[in-house]
Amino acid sequence: MYHIKTIEGQYQAQGLKFAIVASRFNDFIVDRLIGGAVDYIGRNGGSKDDLTLVKVPGAYEMPLVARKLAASGKYDGVICLGAVIRGATPHFDYVCAECAKGVAQASLETNVPIGFGLLTTDTLEQAIERAGSKAGNKGVEAASATLEMVRVLEQI
Repeated sequence: MYHIKTIEGQYQAQGLKFAIVASRFNDFIVDRLIGGAVDYIGRNGGSKDDLTLVKVPGAYEMPLVARKLAASGKYDGVICLGAVIRGATPHFDYVCAECAKGVAQASLETNVPIGFGLLTTDTLEQAIERAGSKAGNKGVEAASATLEMVRVLEQI
């Protein structure tokens, strides 16, 4: 067996500041994602006083705000939450791809972990399932990934 140093993130949010960027589009779904993320941070020692919620029109606008928040030096991590539900036109594909690309680029440019909690579903039912029913809450998963990455980067 090899004995090597292993770096892993701890799920302890105490003392960390997070910004949540949330889309107003499909807000009845996104509000559930926000609730999941806020609850997760709180259950892991974080304080609501250390959370800032920024609402943006839609998923396309998320990367710019996420980058600005990450570059501000005020936050240890940023959590992006939104929901895009496929329609009859290719608009869905462009919005989802540009949002994903922009969020990844913002994280790489700023060296700040940015969690990607954008639901991209074919139906409203699928979105509801991923916002707190059968398939869990993807807001929780985005918050968890962001917290873990903050703690991993602290050790590198």
